[in-house]
Amino acid sequence: MKIQNKQFGEIEYKEDSILKFKEGILGFEELKNFILINEKDSFFSWLTSVDQPEIIFPLFPIELLQEEFSKENNFEPYGIVRLDKQPENITINLKAPVFIDHNEKIGFQKISENEELPLDYPLFVNN
Repeated sequence: MKIQNKQFGEIEYKEDSILKFKEGILGFEELKNFILINEKDSFFSWLTSVDQPEIIFPLFPIELLQEEFSKENNFEPYGIVRLDKQPENITINLKAPVFIDHNEKIGFQKISENEELPLDYPLFVNN
């Protein structure tokens, strides 16, 4: 199976690699099927819609930032990244993480009730 978008060009994938999001992603509830593209030597992943391949969400594993971040059973938490040309402006959404069970090929997004989790957590910090 193949999809194509501007960011990655033609992407070949197998049907068993499709991640099913029963409720979709907030704001994109109609999109239910995604593939996860992992680039070599990168912490970023790209959650790419199979239904509309131009819809791509950059993801970052939250456990690399916060080891104590609450997990959901076998689901790995990811934050959706807001990219920017200036690295200091790149942020990650910790308030509404995406959870993925890589074995079962399912995922969901959940808004956390924890008031301390920010929508725009700076991914890179100047020292």
